[in-house]
Amino acid sequence: QVQLVESGGGLVQPGESLRLSCAASGSIFSINVMGWYRQAPGKQRELVVTMTSGGNPHYADSVKGRFTASRDNAKNTMYLQMNSLKPEDTAVYYCNADITVVARSTINYWGRGTQVTVSS
Repeated sequence: QVQLVESGGGLVQPGESLRLSCAASGSIFSINVMGWYRQAPGKQRELVVTMTSGGNPHYADSVKGRFTASRDNAKNTMYLQMNSLKPEDTAVYYCNADITVVARSTINYWGRGTQVTVSS
């Protein structure tokens, strides 16, 4: 059984920062691509960033220059440093990962999400 658990969300004012974490646990052989997605009320879920195990990130245009993703492969954890937050960044942020489990099958997992609210 594999779990993705997000943490670090909260309520901040415009211009402030937050750091999200996503920790994977369970019967993991390896983690391939990890990513963050977000879903605002009334909108579809959208990509924020994906990152390969080699550390090559791909950002959505809307967050380039403000958000920075990183991974600690030894801890099966991905981070998202969010700076200069804007009200339009308000959403539930979800972690996603392609994980090869010990049985050698690769499965896509989602976390339950963490709320980020940017408001004055």
